[in-house]
Amino acid sequence: MRLFDSEDVVALDKPAGVSMATSTREEKSAARAVERLLEACGEDTGEPLLLIHRLDVGTSGVVLLATSDAAHRMLSRAFQSRAAKKTYRALVWGHPTPARGVYEDPLGRDPKDGRKMKVARTGGKDAVTRYETLARPPSIADLRLFPETGRTHQIRVHLSAHGHPIVGDDLYGGATRWRGVRDPERRRDLAAVSRPLLHAERIVIEELGIDVSAPLPEDYAGALAALTTRRTPK
Repeated sequence: MRLFDSEDVVALDKPAGVSMATSTREEKSAARAVERLLEACGEDTGEPLLLIHRLDVGTSGVVLLATSDAAHRMLSRAFQSRAAKKTYRALVWGHPTPARGVYEDPLGRDPKDGRKMKVARTGGKDAVTRYETLARPPSIADLRLFPETGRTHQIRVHLSAHGHPIVGDDLYGGATRWRGVRDPERRRDLAAVSRPLLHAERIVIEELGIDVSAPLPEDYAGALAALTTRRTPK
């Protein structure tokens, strides 16, 4: 779904499951990622669009695309300088304490698993994620997150490292914790989650007049509603 467009930028609502992976060794790789995204969103702009940033395959939400080389340079600078302010939502296991805070663990590649990142005790890159708790139904919490840096898997790693992996995140320990939930209906709802419930909710670049939000996708909103309203038996 198209969320916004202007002379310089097109904003789309990426569905979960669409890969935006690119290869630095293949010139057309980024163009193919854009093609996959446009196809999934049912969009055909009739003109080439350029990739500025990416979301993980399981993450839904706002993606910005540039309409020209000049716009790409301008928007890329906004992301590199951290002028692009990003907001995410996540359903996580447990209830973070305090309910509002910041994670500042440096991150690096996991030497035991090349797919993963991990908290680096030495030699990692700085990473900062602020969070606030929106709701605390039994077993899980609905969080709003504000990453101040853009490291690979940053939100997922920070949450997992602090004992609150994202519901459905099989890479960082959040896929099977539903087995410990006692309420059978709640356990069923959590077991049905088929992707990390992480959503890129909003991007703001004030200096460029960009403020784009994407609504919660059906799977996230449905899981949150079911888990928030159902009462756990005493």
